[in-house]
Amino acid sequence: MSEKAAEKPIRVLIADDHAMVRDGIRRSLEYEGLVVVAEARDGLEAVSLVREQSPDILLLDLAMPKHPGLEALEQLHEEDNPVRTILLTAEATQLEIATAIESGARGVVLKASATDVLVKAIRTVMAGGYWVALKEVSNIRAYLRTLLSPSQTAPAQSNYHLTKRELEIVSGVVSGRTNKQIASRFKIAEDTVKHHLSNTFDKTGVSTRVELVVFAYKHKLPLIDLD
Repeated sequence: MSEKAAEKPIRVLIADDHAMVRDGIRRSLEYEGLVVVAEARDGLEAVSLVREQSPDILLLDLAMPKHPGLEALEQLHEEDNPVRTILLTAEATQLEIATAIESGARGVVLKASATDVLVKAIRTVMAGGYWVALKEVSNIRAYLRTLLSPSQTAPAQSNYHLTKRELEIVSGVVSGRTNKQIASRFKIAEDTVKHHLSNTFDKTGVSTRVELVVFAYKHKLPLIDLD
């Protein structure tokens, strides 16, 4: 038996509210030798089936009307679920792409892409990489800085009265870690992370994790490298 034949097939779960779209993706992936273990009609069903089937890859539609893709993605990310998620979308803004990556997505693929692009994205993500639109992204943090930073960044200013611990928490958020992972990294309680994050939101005037990442890049906060 050849090495390629001995490889375990990649197990995929497809989540899209259109049956015809799911059927087309399933046929294309099965033709390429991938295994579709289940299909979901909305984000809630996707989360439930991921827990039940433990697929390698979740192909998640961004714009489902019931429990949209980003909500399902954030839920799985906070649960620290190991599934590798690739968002499927007709179009996406830079902020939506950044939000997806910060919420745990490993890839964003346009629905108009050819099957070989989707398969390349899946294989890249399975190998530990990231894929955005039509290409592999080798350094996702550098990509996010380019994506989120304005052409003229603000000059370095004060720390906005953030404490050392709060800057550590911001560093954790910027690195894409969940509250649980940040707590583990700094050996503090998860509730303590939430408390510091709430204080940080108040001091910086942001209300979401992605806005905090944008703020950190734009204002050149003195972050620490956790990678």
